[in-house]
Amino acid sequence: QVQLVESGGGLVQTGGSLRLSCAASGSIFSIAVMGWYRQAPGKQRELVATITSVGSTNYADSVKGRFIISRDGAKNTVYLQMNSLKPEDTAVYYCNAQNYLFHNYWGQGTQVTVSS
Repeated sequence: QVQLVESGGGLVQTGGSLRLSCAASGSIFSIAVMGWYRQAPGKQRELVATITSVGSTNYADSVKGRFIISRDGAKNTVYLQMNSLKPEDTAVYYCNAQNYLFHNYWGQGTQVTVSS
């Protein structure tokens, strides 16, 4: 089992920045990929960014050049630095961990609201 705890959401104006954190605990040795997903009201959950155990990253086109995903192995924590935020980035952001058997674990979600 893997437990994920997110923090760092909040309210920010257009053009502002936020950093989300996701601390993992439990069977962290089994984690192959960690990432961030988001879900806006009335929409499906979508991928934002992922990072593998060796540091390879992947981003949704909508956030490329604005968001940066990183990880601190010593703290078992993944970060999402969000810059140049737009109102369309408003959503609940979920941390995800996938193990080598492709089982997914999810955090409780953190709200990000970007005001225009």
